Amino acid sequence: MTKKDLAKYFDHTNLKPFATETDIKKLCKEAKKYGFFSVCVNPSYVRLAKKLLKGSDVKVCTVVGFPLGATTTETKVFETKQAIKNGTDEIDMVINIGALKNGDYNFVKKDIQKVVKAAKNKPVKVIIECCYLTDKEKEKACILTKKAGANFVKTSTGFGKSPSGGPSGATLKDVRLMKKTFGGDVKAAGGIRTLEQAIEFIKAGATRLGCSASVEIMEEFKKKKGGY
Repeated sequence: MTKKDLAKYFDHTNLKPFATETDIKKLCKEAKKYGFFSVCVNPSYVRLAKKLLKGSDVKVCTVVGFPLGATTTETKVFETKQAIKNGTDEIDMVINIGALKNGDYNFVKKDIQKVVKAAKNKPVKVIIECCYLTDKEKEKACILTKKAGANFVKTSTGFGKSPSGGPSGATLKDVRLMKKTFGGDVKAAGGIRTLEQAIEFIKAGATRLGCSASVEIMEEFKKKKGGY
C-alpha cells in the first residue's frame, strides 16, 4: 500500500461541538497536504470547507441528524438539502435508533430513503451506531440501508456511549458483520488512532475510515515505510 492509497481511505474528521474556524482551516490544510479523500465537518462549516478546498480533489462530507438520529425525517431532509446547497459532496446520516429498536422497520427505511432522495445522487453513508444495537439489530439496519438505496453503512458517530460499557466506536467484529450483511461499502469510525488499527479495519472490509487522528496515522506510515 502506498501513501496515496492509504490517504484515500480517510474522511479527515472534526465534528467537535467546540471546533472553531481556525480548527477547520487546519483540518482542510492537512487534508490537502496528505491527500485525504475528504474532510468531515459539522453542517455550519460546509461552506467554509468547500471554499478552503477549492481547486483540490479533497471532498467535503457533513452529518445529518447528528449525533442522536432522533430528529424528524423532515428535519433530516431539510438538513440534507441545505448541506447540498452549501456544497457538500457526501452525507453521513444517523438512523432513528429508537425506531429500529422498536421494530418499526418501515419507518427506518423511509427515513433513509427520503435523505437519499434529498441528496440528489450524492453518496449517503448511514450511521447505525453499533454500540446501542444487538448483532441482529445491526444486521437489520444494514439490510434496511441497502433496501433504502444508500451507498455506505457506517459503524458509529464517535459520540455514542454503550449502555453495557462496551466499545462505543468501531470494532473489527462489527465491520466484518456489516460487510457480510450489507455487501457494499462500509465506513469504520470512532476510536481509530493508530496505523495498525487502520490497516486491520481495511483488512476487515472497511472502504472508508472516519478519523480525527489521520495525520498521526500517516506520519506513522511514513516512519514504517522509511519515507514517502
